[in-house]
Amino acid sequence: MPLAIRPANPARPDFVGEVSGVDLRNIITPAEAAAIEEGMDTYGVLVFRGQEIDDAQQVAFSRNFGPLELATGDIVQGEQRRLSMEVNDISNLHRDGTVMARDDRKRLFSLGNMLWHSDSSFKATPAKYSLLSARVIPGAGGNTEFADMRRAWDTLDQETRALVRDLVCEHSQIYSRGVLGFTDFTKEERAKWAPVPQRLVRRHPRTGRLSLFLSSHAGAIQGWPVPEARALLRDLTENATQRENVHAHVWQPHDLVMWDNRVTMHRARRYDAAQVRDLHRTTVADVAPTLEQAA
Repeated sequence: MPLAIRPANPARPDFVGEVSGVDLRNIITPAEAAAIEEGMDTYGVLVFRGQEIDDAQQVAFSRNFGPLELATGDIVQGEQRRLSMEVNDISNLHRDGTVMARDDRKRLFSLGNMLWHSDSSFKATPAKYSLLSARVIPGAGGNTEFADMRRAWDTLDQETRALVRDLVCEHSQIYSRGVLGFTDFTKEERAKWAPVPQRLVRRHPRTGRLSLFLSSHAGAIQGWPVPEARALLRDLTENATQRENVHAHVWQPHDLVMWDNRVTMHRARRYDAAQVRDLHRTTVADVAPTLEQAA
């Protein structure tokens, strides 16, 4: 059966597609890679069901779409890591496979994933695509929600568009975790995650569409007082994440979900933290800092 993509929700035929006719355990062809990238241009999010892959296969598939980031945004580094540096550990597990305690530092840091965000917007060159593979999922909860930031831009009134069109935000994991009251950062971590500038409005390099580049990592706007900046960013996020803009992905074992961080935000939802939730993420880097990309 050839590769095919259909809308996950017929009511939103341009947001979130389901892919069939491809087995990610095998090397895909250049034509298949091109079809998947075209699908990403249309849908922003693609769902691949029933993909029982390992990390090496996930990495190989991800490399079809560009160079991979290293997982320098994970708070656990060095010998304590469970996974290679090409794979982000989106789990509630220690290296030995045991579930983390409620007050574990890594778990508390990872709660930031429950805020609306764009992966790696806290890096000078942010993420292009993220690819998240479900290895073990809890019995209930733990969905991932996606917001269409193209539609978020399209539905803004002209006055707001003019206000935000040329703004530059500053992004840091220090900001996003601070929203939750997590301030337990070392001096080295604060230096590593110093704020970086990102455009608030981006143009997709292939489709030309504009979208808002929002994230919980955004905590300041250059040239604005911080309280005023955060009030505007909160208003924009509330508007962008209205129910009609959002798709909730209900995980099944061995799903792989791929999304374009340039045109979406996402967040994890609550689940019973005593149950295992083990997902592995590879991340394709964008080509350049947003300020160096075409406005």
